[in-house]
Amino acid sequence: MDDHELAADLATRAGALLLDVRAEYADADVAERKAAGDGRSHEFLLDALTSARPSDAVLSEEGADDPVRLSSERVWIIDPLDGTREFSELDRDDWAVHVALWQGGDLVAGAVALPAQNITLSTLGTPRRPAPPSKPRVVVSRTRPPAVALQVRDLLDGTLVAMGSAGAKVAAVVKGGADVYVHAGGQCEWGSAAPVAVARAAGLHCSRLDGSALRYNRPDPLLPDLVVCLPEYADAVLKATS
Repeated sequence: MDDHELAADLATRAGALLLDVRAEYADADVAERKAAGDGRSHEFLLDALTSARPSDAVLSEEGADDPVRLSSERVWIIDPLDGTREFSELDRDDWAVHVALWQGGDLVAGAVALPAQNITLSTLGTPRRPAPPSKPRVVVSRTRPPAVALQVRDLLDGTLVAMGSAGAKVAAVVKGGADVYVHAGGQCEWGSAAPVAVARAAGLHCSRLDGSALRYNRPDPLLPDLVVCLPEYADAVLKATS
């Protein structure tokens, strides 16, 4: 498999594993369910990447940060379970698995699996978006929407769509369920790498809130803000955020 196929395959397989974990721990304590999901998906992805690409480095939310990645030519940036809270709530489907590859200074491949929706989006190809509605939809956290997203909503005379994980939010923009995603207040590289790779492949605008480029495989993996939107909204969104 090439890197695009590998990212999609591993994200999909990790998602299937997580559905099994969810079923296995359906009657367990919520904290136990979360820990099992995070741990098992991380172990699966790490073992699979070690086998398939033994010379590549890995940066994972659930693993120790090995500084060898900073001198590596290729680094897989993974979030084994994005939206652990939503995963733990058995009726929710807005959680994801992120698998992305950084090479030569930028993201070159990636996949976002939405296991409970039976969907994997990847840089192999993205679905055709339906035409956007007259009022742009701004997707935000269901528990803590940032003030800047409300500013964007007001400037665009749009509406809010509440959703769980970052991967699910970006996937909504890719698929046509939303038009703008604005995040502020904290996030690390694994939270956006795969979604951004997929969004770029779909032709969407991706940047930081001030319009600057998103940089990955940095010494400090903190990457606290993000804009993903339809290109026609980019200027107006950045006017509100920068």
